[in-house]
Amino acid sequence: MKWQVVLEPDAETGDWAVWCPQLPGCVSAGETEQEALDNIRAAIALYLEPDPIDLTSSAIVREVSVE
Repeated sequence: MKWQVVLEPDAETGDWAVWCPQLPGCVSAGETEQEALDNIRAAIALYLEPDPIDLTSSAIVREVSVE
């Protein structure tokens, strides 16, 4: 799966900030552009990793559509 990411150099430190606009809050950084890209790959993988939810036996799960 491919994700669009935005890279921006930090004028003060020379490091690179990187984030994925399609995944709110999915951000990372690196000292080089390549390191920033490697780090955002790891951040995206963690972002998309399923988070198990412990539900009680009386919980009801439904899906809804938003238009």
